[in-house]
Amino acid sequence: MKKFFILSMGIIAVAFLNSCVKDTYQHTYSYTWFEPVYKTTAAVRANIKSNPAIDIKAPGKLFIIGNYIFLNEINKGVHIINNSNPAAPVNVGFIDIPGNIDIAVKGNTMYADLYTDLVTLDISNPLNVVKTKIIDNVFPSRYYYGFNADSTHIISDWVRHDTTVTEEGSQNPWFNRGEVFMFTAEAAANSSLKGGTPTGIAGSMARFALMNNYLYTVGDAELKVVDITQADNPVIANTVSLNWGVETIYPMNDKLFIGSNNGMFIFNTTNPRAPEQAGSFSHARVCDPVIADSKYAYITLRDGTTCQGFLNELEIVDIADLSTPVLVKKFDLTNPHGLSKDGNLLFICDGKDGLKVYDATDVNKLQLKKQFQGLETYDVIAYNGLAIVVAKDGLYQFSFSDVNNIRQLSKVSITE
Repeated sequence: MKKFFILSMGIIAVAFLNSCVKDTYQHTYSYTWFEPVYKTTAAVRANIKSNPAIDIKAPGKLFIIGNYIFLNEINKGVHIINNSNPAAPVNVGFIDIPGNIDIAVKGNTMYADLYTDLVTLDISNPLNVVKTKIIDNVFPSRYYYGFNADSTHIISDWVRHDTTVTEEGSQNPWFNRGEVFMFTAEAAANSSLKGGTPTGIAGSMARFALMNNYLYTVGDAELKVVDITQADNPVIANTVSLNWGVETIYPMNDKLFIGSNNGMFIFNTTNPRAPEQAGSFSHARVCDPVIADSKYAYITLRDGTTCQGFLNELEIVDIADLSTPVLVKKFDLTNPHGLSKDGNLLFICDGKDGLKVYDATDVNKLQLKKQFQGLETYDVIAYNGLAIVVAKDGLYQFSFSDVNNIRQLSKVSITE
């Protein structure tokens, strides 16, 4: 099966130096492109297992279960972090999964994407993870065109090239952007729970959601339903068409809250194999994750992305009537990303404005209780008095067991 990588096209740092001498020109431009490095499919799949820990360089999404944090290294794999002591977490291993962006864990089974494929792993011993199954072509939106790979190879890495070109000629040049691939996914992405849980917790930026015996995944325009009744032998049960631009999914009770770049969609899972849309809430074209509790949905909207929006705010939506969600209140923010809620505390990753913690007892009057500045935040999971935050420079943990003394416990730094 071919594994291609598509990257956003565009010129980085282009400078035009034009001088007209009769019909000639001189044109100088600079750009960065990335050359794919291939490994055989057999070699890649054989290496999907616990390997020695590596430095965290480009963290993405995270998942928490038991005493472990599983942290995605964008397009590389999954870091295994022993969090038995949140004040001193230990990076203990790495699972090599090229093309990995999303993960979910139920019991002793992890589900992860490998470009277009769904990988199932036995993590009963996190230091000896074993691959149990791979299903091909589950995520068609992850097909990456533009490279001539044969069916026996997968892109395992990228080599960066910085190039400056000066051209002279008699006609305006046509820059063939189809031959230059500008952005890596890294740039684009710029428990022991008390009482226990067999499923664990995902962040608000997740595209995977677990509910009972099903794994739900979203792509740009579809919802995949995967039957995981037999955890180590998942079966694709259904594909539901969605509007284009879907980005995140969040499970709450028997509902799925799906965030897209033009709205929130609520799906009922009364029939878990065939979710049906129960309602929607539209907003301006922006990138957004969504979380929910029993009464409200919380949506962050931000600019500066491919979604071409211009808002930076939190929207709180009343979901008492799923068929007609109603906007309750908007709050201005700086550049919000992921968010999480535990009890009456609402945690928002506000980009370069750091982590903000609000008292959301009254959703009409959010009260800022604490702000941690000096870090650029991406996603957060808050539970049981502990908030775990993915930031540009590291993985942070904060204690909020005393809501009047919310404090940083630890940081695992990112290596440049």
